[in-house]
Amino acid sequence: MNRRFGKTTVAAVVMGAFLLFVAAPRVHADEKDKCQHAIERAEARLDKAIHDKGDHSREADDRRRDLNAEREKCWNANHQWWNGKDHRWETEHNWDNQH
Repeated sequence: MNRRFGKTTVAAVVMGAFLLFVAAPRVHADEKDKCQHAIERAEARLDKAIHDKGDHSREADDRRRDLNAEREKCWNANHQWWNGKDHRWETEHNWDNQH
């Protein structure tokens, strides 16, 4: 009985490890998708504030802070951030240059 328990335990550990390695990339991709969409929404809100109130308005400044906060969240989670203007992932912490 002890030998059967050992085989079952090994099989469960191997299966768990396999599932972890298969599921981990998908979870990472989902997080990147969420980041991309959050940044795109923040960019759209900034564009609207600029259009409605002007580039140097309080509303535009507030939306810039919101956008930078979303970029920071993505950076902290993925060490990348989505550049909606150029439609690509950036690997440098350089969004302050993107205004």
